[in-house]
Amino acid sequence: MHEMKALSFNEQCYALLEQVPAGRVTTYKALAEALGTRAYQAVGRAMNQNPNPVVVPCHRVVNQNGDLGGYAFGIQRKIELLKQEGIEIEDNKVVEFKNKTVKLRPLPAFTH
Repeated sequence: MHEMKALSFNEQCYALLEQVPAGRVTTYKALAEALGTRAYQAVGRAMNQNPNPVVVPCHRVVNQNGDLGGYAFGIQRKIELLKQEGIEIEDNKVVEFKNKTVKLRPLPAFTH
């Protein structure tokens, strides 16, 4: 029997992001709160350091007011990816933001 290894902060962020399907978004704040912290900027850093953006869709994380925020591959690429998934963007904001957000479920205790 092998011991479960606790996930790092970044890994926990990526695991939570798996709950956000194409065509939906979440916020840096929602990710932090689901982890039981107010470290919103640390969540942003985790998204920026994402080692596998193809699998972990960090482009689906935006600011709590619907602004797109940053993206390691540039804001234009973030817009392209979101539009490909059916998200409308206007003035660097998600259109109908409230209707596009996903409520995150906290991770199981063994991952902390």
